[in-house]
Amino acid sequence: MKKYKICAITTISKTMEWFVTASMKHLWENGFDISLICDMDQRFIDDNSYYASCYSIKMERGLDVLGAIKAIFQFYKIFKKNKFDIIQYTSPNASLYAAIAGKMAGVKVRLYNQCGLRYVSFEGKKRTLFKYLEKITCSLSTDVRSQSPKNMQFAIDERLCSPKKISVIGIGGTIGIDLREYDIEKKDIYKKEIRDRWKILEDSFVFGFVGRVNRDKGINELLTAFRSIVKEYANVKLLLVGMEDESNPVDGELLAWAKNNSHVIFAGNVPSKEVAQYMAAFDVLVHPTYREGFGKVLQEAMGMGTPIITTDVPGPSEVVEEGISGSLVPVKNIDLLEKEMVFLMKNESIREKYSENGRNRAIQYFDRKIMLHNIWLDYKTNILPKC
Repeated sequence: MKKYKICAITTISKTMEWFVTASMKHLWENGFDISLICDMDQRFIDDNSYYASCYSIKMERGLDVLGAIKAIFQFYKIFKKNKFDIIQYTSPNASLYAAIAGKMAGVKVRLYNQCGLRYVSFEGKKRTLFKYLEKITCSLSTDVRSQSPKNMQFAIDERLCSPKKISVIGIGGTIGIDLREYDIEKKDIYKKEIRDRWKILEDSFVFGFVGRVNRDKGINELLTAFRSIVKEYANVKLLLVGMEDESNPVDGELLAWAKNNSHVIFAGNVPSKEVAQYMAAFDVLVHPTYREGFGKVLQEAMGMGTPIITTDVPGPSEVVEEGISGSLVPVKNIDLLEKEMVFLMKNESIREKYSENGRNRAIQYFDRKIMLHNIWLDYKTNILPKC
């Protein structure tokens, strides 16, 4: 078999590690020549250079015209030199730059992994501009893989790309979760370890969040709902895991309140292998996002049998079955979010049902072995014949 050359691209290395490297390692094991491009440090290079050629290109988030031009020409040079059969890109800026450079360089297959649409939370001229940029990325790509059926239909309805070009792998998602890391037998051990680390009492009820601490993840609504809850219930905690995102900031007054309240804990970024331990420490994961590709965090919660509250938007509403493996609330609805948080806090039997059903759903659909096999089948059936 021909040794196909594939280059995977994201804006930052964290995105690459969370959503891409596992599939690239799997393809390498199946005889592919792999390259990776993102803004990377030496640690990332040391971890991944045994199977991939690593190229670091710095890309700023948001609009940066001069930076965009520089990145596009850096991509172009790498693409022309290496003569890749396939380039695969994820995350908005990296995808736009790679799609333009890939077209210029004559790369045959330009595969866009469309992970959520950032423009949907914008308004006015900003929404129009970012929708146009999304259309450019789609139009310059030979293939588009949406994260979920609802997101795919939305992209078609918005006329971002042709129905012939876009599809979903399996029931959706990216690389799934490694269930070996989500050992349900160690849940109590993990729970105690994390709670001891943050000095959380054993009988405290812990609401948790994992992701970027920003507006689009629904942090304003989460903090507002929790501020109301903590007035009535003394034994509650909110444990936030993830970095603060200054490009999409949380309301300043709310953030100041949270940072000065002993019931709210900011854990910051944690190593990816600790996410399972934090999920075990939560009584309920609350993920009130405005938009999402599919929701890897939700799959991780299910893997550890952690009950979930999330929003009824494309992606999360396809990971979570309403009333079976979690609760769905309308986006930006603080009153219903608070109501559902209190309801689950008071109803252990519902939490147990969500926990068991969520774990079973993760085993059936989101096990990494299943997801990686689906990616390989998509390459074999739909991508490689175009090379």
